[in-house]
Amino acid sequence: MSLAILGAFLLAGFVKGCIGLGMPTVAVGLLSMAMPAPQAAALLVVPAVITNIWQMSAGGQFVSLTRRLAPLLVGVCVGNAAGVVVFAGVSAVGAANVLGGALICYAALGLSPMVLRVPPRIEGRLGGVCGLLTGMITAVTGVFVLPSVPYLQALQLDRHALVQGMGIAFMVSTLAMAGGLIYDGELGVMQAGASLVALLPAMVGMGIGQALRRRISERAFKHGFFIALALLGISLLFKS
Repeated sequence: MSLAILGAFLLAGFVKGCIGLGMPTVAVGLLSMAMPAPQAAALLVVPAVITNIWQMSAGGQFVSLTRRLAPLLVGVCVGNAAGVVVFAGVSAVGAANVLGGALICYAALGLSPMVLRVPPRIEGRLGGVCGLLTGMITAVTGVFVLPSVPYLQALQLDRHALVQGMGIAFMVSTLAMAGGLIYDGELGVMQAGASLVALLPAMVGMGIGQALRRRISERAFKHGFFIALALLGISLLFKS
């Protein structure tokens, strides 16, 4: 495994350690500059599973959050399965374009001062729709933050519940993505072994990020993070 790949996972883990999200976005976004998105997504599986187990186990609200987020989680699984079939013929260039566009949209939402809120009466239905869209985007790009993360933020959960809820949603998205990659022949024993190797730099980066979290302005870090994502998305669009 090249130093560039290890470096991408070190950085992705660092970002996740600092703000609780961003590993798939950073890792797949960077790796897609050098390889097709499905290959990048296959490398992500083991680090994502392990770090999301870590994230979703902390907070003490696992059962209640899982029940509340059930429409979103079911939608992710259904959307991913549908996306694997519907978008089976998408080229590497097409996937890179979708990924670039998704990164730019996510960055724009992250930089926006707008505060989203989900009315309780439509929470379940909207969660299902957001899950479907997230699953379909994941099937093409390997990134599962849009629109699931804005939806979770709009639920107005407290900080600990939000981090744990994202861990639950990311875990389900990762497992659904892994199933799609296996179905497409993109994730086998060799790819799983490479993904296991990528776990080490991801965990090291996450540990460093968590250690520095209190010393870094979270607001300033997120601002820089979203600007970097926008630039990465633009680079992918021009590259493809």
